[in-house]
Amino acid sequence: MKKILLLSDTHSFIDDQILKFVKQADEVWHAGDIGDLTVTDTLKKLKPLRAVYGNIDGTDARAEFPLDAKFKLEGVPVWITHIGGYPNKYNQRVREELTANPPKIFIAGHSHILKVQYDKKLNLLHLNPGAAGKHGFHKIRTMLRFQLENGAITNMEIIELGKRG
Repeated sequence: MKKILLLSDTHSFIDDQILKFVKQADEVWHAGDIGDLTVTDTLKKLKPLRAVYGNIDGTDARAEFPLDAKFKLEGVPVWITHIGGYPNKYNQRVREELTANPPKIFIAGHSHILKVQYDKKLNLLHLNPGAAGKHGFHKIRTMLRFQLENGAITNMEIIELGKRG
């Protein structure tokens, strides 16, 4: 069993409130728009990190992290990317592969809009953790946490970190 903390769109911001939840996880996944690599360096010191770069990330983040992270954990195939869209509106770059070989969990950031949505057509769970950082149009900073065990996704929780301001 693995406890996962999923965040995105930190835009160079990390605080003790985020780190409190990091310490409770087995792994942290970051779905892009990291900003300053101090964010991911801090996360990596505490827990194993899987991350992708986002559209605001510079050459340093792009050198360290991929555009897409595809892996299997606890029997669950996962695909993380930053700009991926959501059910019935997937980004053109991912749509064909996603349709041909859907993972069990498809994760995208970018929109700053938290979504937990089951895609019945592709039989996958779409996750967007919203934005944990303070930059953007979102009003509430959010993350997701859940557990993976024996091919199942359980104990999905929305974490609200308070107002963006």
